[in-house]
Amino acid sequence: MNDAAEFLMRVAKVLGSRGFTSDDEIIDPWLTDWRGRYHGNVLGMASPTSTQEVSDFVRLCSEFGVPIVPQGGNSGMCGGATPDDSGHSVLLSLRRMNQIRSLDPLSRQAVCDAGVVLQTLHEAAEKNGLRFPLTLGGKGSATIGGLISTNAGGTQVLRHGTMRAQVLGIEAVLADGSVFNGLAALKKDNRGFDLKQLLIGSEGTLGIVTAATLRLLPAIGGRVVAWVGLSSIQQARELLLHCESVADDALEGFEILPAHCLESVLAYSPAARAPLSGEHAWHALLEFVAGPDQLDLLPTLVEKVLAGAMERELVEDAVLASNEVQAEAFWQLRDEISPAERAIGPAMQHDISVPVERMADFVEFAVPAVEKQFPDTRAVAFGHLGDGNVHFHVLAPPNAVRGVWELADGKAISALVHDLVTEWDGSISAEHGIGQMKRDELGRLGDPVALALMRNVKQALDPRGILNPGKLVPLAPADTNH
Repeated sequence: MNDAAEFLMRVAKVLGSRGFTSDDEIIDPWLTDWRGRYHGNVLGMASPTSTQEVSDFVRLCSEFGVPIVPQGGNSGMCGGATPDDSGHSVLLSLRRMNQIRSLDPLSRQAVCDAGVVLQTLHEAAEKNGLRFPLTLGGKGSATIGGLISTNAGGTQVLRHGTMRAQVLGIEAVLADGSVFNGLAALKKDNRGFDLKQLLIGSEGTLGIVTAATLRLLPAIGGRVVAWVGLSSIQQARELLLHCESVADDALEGFEILPAHCLESVLAYSPAARAPLSGEHAWHALLEFVAGPDQLDLLPTLVEKVLAGAMERELVEDAVLASNEVQAEAFWQLRDEISPAERAIGPAMQHDISVPVERMADFVEFAVPAVEKQFPDTRAVAFGHLGDGNVHFHVLAPPNAVRGVWELADGKAISALVHDLVTEWDGSISAEHGIGQMKRDELGRLGDPVALALMRNVKQALDPRGILNPGKLVPLAPADTNH
């Protein structure tokens, strides 16, 4: 960009010395994605503290044609918040916009800046006898803006839905710097398109989320967490149906993992302990919750659920967490699967979904199919069975070289997994987004009509293509060689 110097000078005037930097030491940690697969370069990093500053900054970028890469906690899984290596774009960090603007216990709503960390919102809600019904392993770094932009999921989707279901209103800065103010939380509003839903899951390609109105729920009175040993994923599916039938809304979490995942965590974490003494092909982690007025009935309900499961031979063994410390230890086993597998060696991670009722069949079909076509690999599926969403990881052979294997066999493995998912009427991205990692695969496998609509919307809202270029929206066929 020939007028880069003028652009940088004007940005510095708008944001000040704390609001914009070109210092490599400050910027460098934010130029690589969480998985370490993508690394980029930028002209500088903007760190505004208000929606007005974001608006002024975006307006300047629009004037000069400078691409913007929005970033929250930089904990995404698909490189959606990482710039390319051209050095022509600017990083827009929302981390300094970290205020909870309001939290109303009566309406059970919170208005949060985009940079509010998920755990901070959890703690604020708890102080008011409420809770925010979405959580995930990265809650200490993930931000509200990032969660909205990727329509994040987590371990409570079974009962409460994805981030999309938690958002009552949105404030966002559009590509020309104008501000869309849709924070009002109306139960009924028929004034045309629901624009906030268009922005949710758009990964910063249509607008930059600066704040949101979020729904809160009454705090639970308590929980009972159970660890169950199973003979198969089909048995897990039957157990899920049984739990939903007997426990109904009391069932808040139902996570599954094969024996290999548990063994990996036990080897990785010195403090980890196996919940059950015997060996089981599969495991399930169940969480039941109740409000304060129903808390005394919860243990009896859980006992009824597990006793019925035992009678129907739906479980091989089970144990209840005796206290909160043990309950957290059970969940820690689930949360440490990804880092434990990363310590083993290279792997291709896939965040996929198929219709809930077909997931057990899909896993039983896909695991041996992948391992047969790519000898010495190990395929494992774990996660949110009740949502029809599992993390389908394929671990490399023992002698694979990290960084090399992923670009060779790894790429072919992902193509195979995505082909299988598509054949089973599923999605290649269930909760982590598309980013740059899956953009071309979406273009290869997505419905042509849907892809054309996406491109048209992108062109309409961002005609200069400055908002998070190269992410989410596949190129049109005529542009793929550019």
